[in-house]
Amino acid sequence: MIALITGAVDDRSARGIAAAVGRLVSAGSLPAGARLPTVRDVARELGVSPTTVSEAWRSLARAGAIQTRGRSGTFVATPGGPRQGWRYAQMGAHAVVSHDLSTGVPDHDLLPDLTDALKRLGDGRLTAGYLDAPVLPDLEAVLRERWPFPPERLTVVDGALDALDRVITAVVRFGDHVIVENPAFPPLLDLLQTVGATVIGVPMDAHGMLPDRLHGVLTEHPAVAVFLQPRAHNPTGASLSADRAAALAAVLGDFPGVTIVEDDHAGDIATAPPLSLGRHRPERTLHVASFSKSHGPDLRLAAIGGPATVVSAVADRRHLGPGWSSRLLQAVLLDLLTDPIAAAQVADAREAYAARRAALLTRLHERGVTATAGDGINLWMAVDDQQIALVSLAAQGIAVAPGAPFCVTPIGGDHVRVTAGLVDGDFDDLADALASAAILDSRGSGPRTRQHPRGWR
Repeated sequence: MIALITGAVDDRSARGIAAAVGRLVSAGSLPAGARLPTVRDVARELGVSPTTVSEAWRSLARAGAIQTRGRSGTFVATPGGPRQGWRYAQMGAHAVVSHDLSTGVPDHDLLPDLTDALKRLGDGRLTAGYLDAPVLPDLEAVLRERWPFPPERLTVVDGALDALDRVITAVVRFGDHVIVENPAFPPLLDLLQTVGATVIGVPMDAHGMLPDRLHGVLTEHPAVAVFLQPRAHNPTGASLSADRAAALAAVLGDFPGVTIVEDDHAGDIATAPPLSLGRHRPERTLHVASFSKSHGPDLRLAAIGGPATVVSAVADRRHLGPGWSSRLLQAVLLDLLTDPIAAAQVADAREAYAARRAALLTRLHERGVTATAGDGINLWMAVDDQQIALVSLAAQGIAVAPGAPFCVTPIGGDHVRVTAGLVDGDFDDLADALASAAILDSRGSGPRTRQHPRGWR
């Protein structure tokens, strides 16, 4: 087996070794359940450091290609077997609670009414054949008018995560270095794990990813893609400023092989303007515009716009699977985007979310809690101990999302994410509960003792 592995390796970096072994696993040359040679044996045969092989093994393990069983050794994973450590699975409430603020979903009562749009669809005969264009022409025209830069091509898919999944499949290969914000959206990290990418997090501030840190990472680790949330960053609420977008684009100008992928997940409920690095680097910026939080999660629609080479690859591949996103739903979205009443409802929702964020954030700051909620529907709150905070809040019937799944690497303290957009009233009571859970008493043995908040017991 060791001869098989070493014979397949033509690039003796950690990335190259991982890619070669990954190909052997995919081809079945290394069968499921086979025990791999030790790191030292592989390193000796390849003439590289054991550290290099260990890094390759870690990449393979993150992708689910191999499994480490302690002293028993390392084995090829069983195809289709359960993957461990999904970040997304750690985010939701794991007990019945009366106030679930862990979800990150919009308030249903603030979504535009679909009744009139559905009535205006008529008989819904929008598809003449299976090879029709994947986007309704009138919808594409509206999307192009809204796009933050002139895209070469647009297509529509089944939501932002579907868009990210398909873009990742098109541009990322096993062992590739990929750069994300730290913290980042857990499902994105899960998707990158599934393809065996080596993920590197770059710190951020209130205006987005730090340009100098991005430059340093790209210099040390040549990457194929950088993933950004241009506004209403989940979980922190940060949004790019025009100066920060220009600075990041300038950094990326020194690294022409890097694809820029932007996830504008909040869309029209964000108060920040729709900035994009595509204004500076349109030839390699893929912008994803989601309509789930603004117009309805069950529409399951997002648009991808950018270089024709990648967008066409996504659209062509979909023809072999789902074919297209429902043109009925596309027609509903088109109606909502062009109807003055629906536009007013979305604008009202945007204002309501901003007011809710501000109200909760102000009360938390009054109680000495460190938190941010610049835009969108989420609030990122520092806590002394994540687990104690989760348990304390659950005891009061409140669920929030743990911060750990969002962190690529530790960010200097524990956090939780609160879906502030779902909070409509009882702000003082909720702030009392959150503050009590966030700040341990002077002995560090538990949350500060408070009377149970009236509205959150």
